[in-house]
Amino acid sequence: MRLLTVVSFCVFIGISAVALAQVKLTPQQDRWIIQADGSINWKLDKRLPHTDHIEMSGEKVSMWVEYGIDSASKSTINRTIVFPTFRMLPDATRTHISYSFTDNDLPRFYINNRLLKTNLAKSGKSGDLSYKITGITQKGVMTVNAESGTPVLAKIQRKFYPSVNQPMAFEKFVFTNVTDKDVTFAMEYLRKEIRTDSARSKGKQHSILTGTIGAGNKVVSPGKSITFTVYYMATDNSSQVLNINPDVEETARINRVAGLMDRLQLVTPDKILNTTFDFAKIRATESIYKTKGGYMHGPGGLAYYAAIWANDQAEYVNPFFAFLGDNVGNQSAMNAYRWFAKYMNPDYKPIPSSIVAEGDAVWKGAGDRGDQAMIAYGASRYALTYGNIDSAKVLWPLIEWCLEYSHRKLNADGVVNSDADELENRFPAGKANLSTNSLYYDALRSATMLGKLLNKPASQTNTYTKQADDLKANMEKYFGANVEGFDTYKYYETNTTLRAWICMPLTVGIFDRKKGTIDALFSPRLWTADGLATEAGKITFWDRSTLYALRGVFAAGETEKAMDFLKYYSQRRLLGEHVPYAVEAYPEGNQRHLSAESGLYCRIYIEGLFGMRPTGFNTFDCTPRLPKDWNEMALNKINAFGGEFDLSISRAGSNQLKVSVSQAGKKTKTYLIKDGATCKVVL
Repeated sequence: MRLLTVVSFCVFIGISAVALAQVKLTPQQDRWIIQADGSINWKLDKRLPHTDHIEMSGEKVSMWVEYGIDSASKSTINRTIVFPTFRMLPDATRTHISYSFTDNDLPRFYINNRLLKTNLAKSGKSGDLSYKITGITQKGVMTVNAESGTPVLAKIQRKFYPSVNQPMAFEKFVFTNVTDKDVTFAMEYLRKEIRTDSARSKGKQHSILTGTIGAGNKVVSPGKSITFTVYYMATDNSSQVLNINPDVEETARINRVAGLMDRLQLVTPDKILNTTFDFAKIRATESIYKTKGGYMHGPGGLAYYAAIWANDQAEYVNPFFAFLGDNVGNQSAMNAYRWFAKYMNPDYKPIPSSIVAEGDAVWKGAGDRGDQAMIAYGASRYALTYGNIDSAKVLWPLIEWCLEYSHRKLNADGVVNSDADELENRFPAGKANLSTNSLYYDALRSATMLGKLLNKPASQTNTYTKQADDLKANMEKYFGANVEGFDTYKYYETNTTLRAWICMPLTVGIFDRKKGTIDALFSPRLWTADGLATEAGKITFWDRSTLYALRGVFAAGETEKAMDFLKYYSQRRLLGEHVPYAVEAYPEGNQRHLSAESGLYCRIYIEGLFGMRPTGFNTFDCTPRLPKDWNEMALNKINAFGGEFDLSISRAGSNQLKVSVSQAGKKTKTYLIKDGATCKVVL
């Protein structure tokens, strides 16, 4: 009976029963649908109550919006505005200023002199007008559609969006007269100032201003609209004359999002995958803050701003930026590595895990988490992919230092010791863990290639090659094991339960235990409705391990199995109950949409599905994994290896693939390979 249930569900969501026969998945009914313009829309139905939250960011602000509809169809919207570069003392990770605002903090609105009755209003009386939300749309701007009156007098559109480059965020109200008579609309004037404690304010005392633009009343003819706006901003000079243009700011935000959509375009037969990829580009790239220490990519989540981490930035998202070609993204990547390089030292004491408060402080509360392996892994891949020799020369000393640090941490068994891993002692990681060693191994491989390009001594690059070979053999001896019946890896020496990070060797080209590892990953012991459990038998999950695993399973050649789970995961994250991005964790953080995870989502396709592995400033290995029911797929407008190009994969017979590389003004290069083989692409 259980098998019939699983099979029925698999048929329902279009996933092969063979791949999922071992796992029990929770059926999903989509709450959201994809629109023609690439946005997603929640058209309200009877499945209430429902709440969700989303974060939208610019260079000087982040806007976190929590929204919900209760069982009586009443709405609640709360917004928290974060100002990363307005800070309090003492310096720490979370000393940015942020303030929350409810609908009761808004000015009151009137239609034909009748109060708009929602919790927008401070009170409700007989004769007040109703307010009913009809749908919500997301695509870089959150748009809430509503109507008021019985019969309906007005359509109301609320838009939430951050400024691209100013410390301000906006909530715009567009009222449209849908009657055949004139209607009067009004918004009360509001200006409120909050000043921070001057003794604790860093630099100057900070002011948080809330105000209105376009307040007053206006008679609107049938079919016409009027716009009111509420702004939220921070300033150190509240007496300055404000020149705020919400329309200009909205256009800038829309253009920023469109610019990201135009780069690194995924083209497959699956609309959900294409759209999830597009949304991931937004979240991965918007969360970059212009600080006094330069551009700093920050995870967000109401906690992590104007700061960088060795895992989130150096390891996860920076290698993605090397493919995207976004100028701000690349500036933030190089800036992150430069900041870490400032902490190199002759005694080989560890680089801090995180540099916070715009560069004025550090965090190293978990000791050495394998941070040097993270940095060397990300920086070497970034240098190869970015394809700029001058940038590579800047990064080389950091890579070299981090590799030497890791080499000095080898234990008697020839694997790298570290105090913790990126989960910072939330789960045990022993004295040496599989994640740190996998990253160190890949960094050695990349450094070998990069060193040759930079004309480093052959003795040095040969040493890196030997160290990588030795490490791979030692990892097999130290970590290779049968765990819970699967021939896979123990995460640390005394580990006896399956862990999600057993996927790491697959992502760095170590496939010796791929069958047992993949079987374990997709077994009921690890796979949950939300992806991989961090540890078998526990409810905790962190999306980052699921995203690494999906990339690794593609790289290992299990295309159909990986695709089944990728489709399931993407549908859940884009169209399910909590949308539209990859999340950090649960139960910790309430599934925050931390931004670097979205970079990891995109890397599933770049490095997994398309099998791109940088090997030089203008070369890469390509091992494409074209699903059996697809005839073609493409990544267009890739900005890497010193230029822009399109990469397309198509069938060329029963067991052959055609790999085409197109550059503007140049003849298309075509490679014919066996399905599953690797071609070496030279641009």
